[in-house]
Amino acid sequence: MNASVLAPARSAPAGHALPIRGLGCFLLPLFLLSPSAGLAATADDALDGARGETAAVQLPPFPQAENLIPFTVSATTDNKFMIDGESLSVSPERQVSYTLVIVSPAGAQNVSYEAMRCATGEYRLYALGRSDGTWAKARNDQWKRVQESTRNRHHAALFADYFCSIGTNLRDADDARRILRTGGNRSYLRP
Repeated sequence: MNASVLAPARSAPAGHALPIRGLGCFLLPLFLLSPSAGLAATADDALDGARGETAAVQLPPFPQAENLIPFTVSATTDNKFMIDGESLSVSPERQVSYTLVIVSPAGAQNVSYEAMRCATGEYRLYALGRSDGTWAKARNDQWKRVQESTRNRHHAALFADYFCSIGTNLRDADDARRILRTGGNRSYLRP
């Protein structure tokens, strides 16, 4: 290592300018740590474009009880988890879109329209269901990493056990419905 890099900076005597090398030691780290907001936004837009992001998401019809497919999340929860089979779609990039319905033991329902990217291990909340059967756009609709946790275990289960598990290559909504109905058994998928 160069010893001059580790030496503390010296102040220039009054009336004298700091050498250019001294300014570079101060400004370069600041420049590298603070990217331009415009550049960052452009990079995010390009990444979303490369991932098949669309400007407007078409929300599906509100789920009907006869179309709900239950799936197992954990033996430690009393909630019931279901996917609306009619809302399922699978893009060529293995992005699975679905309506999720969670019912508590007391009967309270949470309905959401979401997507999951198998390639990146992320999910996104697009809309929340209202009690009158309509959708409200999610306030925070950013992609989030799927994480194994007790709070949002249903995303980890959908990712690892159903939609994105190793050896699973969902081609379309029929494949997604099959794997949900068989409890994650991939042998029912078409070759």
